[in-house]
Amino acid sequence: MRILFTGGAGKAGKHVVPYLLAKGHRVLNVDKLPLDVPGVDNRIADITDPGHMHDVMQSYANFDELQAGTGVPAFDAVVHFAAVPRILVTGDNECYRTNVMGTYNVIDAALKAGIRKVIFASSETAYGICFWDGEKKPDYLPIDEDHPTVPMDSYAMSKVVNEATARSFHARSGADIYGLRINNVIEPHEYRQHFPAYIADPKLRLRNIFAYIDARDLGEMVECCLNTDGLGFEVFNVSNDDHSVAATTDQLLRDFYDGVPLNKDMAADETFYSNDKAKRLVGFRPKHHWRMYLDDTSRA
Repeated sequence: MRILFTGGAGKAGKHVVPYLLAKGHRVLNVDKLPLDVPGVDNRIADITDPGHMHDVMQSYANFDELQAGTGVPAFDAVVHFAAVPRILVTGDNECYRTNVMGTYNVIDAALKAGIRKVIFASSETAYGICFWDGEKKPDYLPIDEDHPTVPMDSYAMSKVVNEATARSFHARSGADIYGLRINNVIEPHEYRQHFPAYIADPKLRLRNIFAYIDARDLGEMVECCLNTDGLGFEVFNVSNDDHSVAATTDQLLRDFYDGVPLNKDMAADETFYSNDKAKRLVGFRPKHHWRMYLDDTSRA
């Protein structure tokens, strides 16, 4: 496919874009910074500028596309990851403005360019737990896509609004628009860097619902969505299959979730951030888990 990817220079994008390139796709990265990866095309643009977005959606990716002499080729899909990545990076109103208007501009420009597949980054924070003032317990576990999304912070608010925006664009166009409620993204080097501390003190992962998503498996989820047509508007939790700590499900329930009901029987290390819908509808199969990358000494 010929894919326009926004935010490829970010933490998640710099792993997902190479994954897509390795699958044989052509990728134009649209960002404020170029991504220095062999094979990727780059365009500097601002998602909050609608003119920029309408221009890049109908643009050459690089000089070689001039050679055919048949005009600008069309993009097959848009993957939209560009955003202010969390609270406390910019002011709250700027975080909200950038993420909400940026997503509107990207989807609007994509559909007006005739593109029928848009995949956008939503977030685990939509459930409110991650950036709640104090501790917020989930209504039930594991958290699935039907769980209420009532956050109090500007970043998570922007993600909930973006989902509503995407649903409305689907109603207008009938295009496939899939939102990914991405859990805490872990880069390969971060297993040894961070996970020994998580194992020693599980509470460090409470705000992430003890879950995570390997950056490479996030690439696989995007690929699964690219290969799945006809779902209309959908949102998906994106996580790995296991907890990001060594404590068992029963231990975590006892220590952190007393009184929170379970909506299914759970395995000893099964994630509280359900990825069942992604597995069922798009064939997602995460391949990585933290125990693959830590030796016994690191886990002690």
